[in-house]
Amino acid sequence: MLDHKFKIPGYVLVITGIVFLILYFTIKFRFEMPVFALASTYLKTKYLTTFSTNFADESIFLLLLTGLSLIVFSRERNEKESFSALRYKALVRTIITDIVFLLLSVIFIYGAGFLVILLVNVFFPFIVYQIIFQIMKIISLRKEQQ
Repeated sequence: MLDHKFKIPGYVLVITGIVFLILYFTIKFRFEMPVFALASTYLKTKYLTTFSTNFADESIFLLLLTGLSLIVFSRERNEKESFSALRYKALVRTIITDIVFLLLSVIFIYGAGFLVILLVNVFFPFIVYQIIFQIMKIISLRKEQQ
């Protein structure tokens, strides 16, 4: 686990990613930059190539993924030994929730909508884990106070 101080940059990155995401969809936020690609498929497939592209969507993805990772993998300010067991239980519940989410998506969502579900599923486990862990932590701390 990372030190609890990594949560702050994590939240900053997530908030920045959300702001860019809103700008991306509202004002068509874009910025072009040269990139190196191992594989690229537009009009034709190219390997080990460089080209200029709109890097806004990749930047948003990287900001959100990095920020959520820092938040989830950082200890609490007052980390207790009992939190390790809670983290394990939260992880198991997150995996079960994600599997059910994906199974239902496969059954009920088709075409391009399913590609959106797969994209959302990159972030979904981080968010679900954080919610489940925080709820379990609150319940555990309340039991300790009684």
